Amino acid sequence: MKYLHIRLNELLEENGISKNRICKDLEQQRGNFNRYCRDDFQRVDANLIIKLCEYFNCSVGDLFEIREREEEQ
Repeated sequence: MKYLHIRLNELLEENGISKNRICKDLEQQRGNFNRYCRDDFQRVDANLIIKLCEYFNCSVGDLFEIREREEEQ
């Protein structure tokens, strides 16, 4: 089964930005942001996606990947 992965952890690491810093800069609650970082979401906030694209100077396609879930055994 496939799922949508948001590359937040990768982008934060590549840019040397902490979760605390980005949450403060984007005025996001840390708990909600952590859910996006864990790919634990059902819906995506379009306004947040716009803010993230502007923050990282990237396109929407740079934020998302479609991945295959690993089978649980």
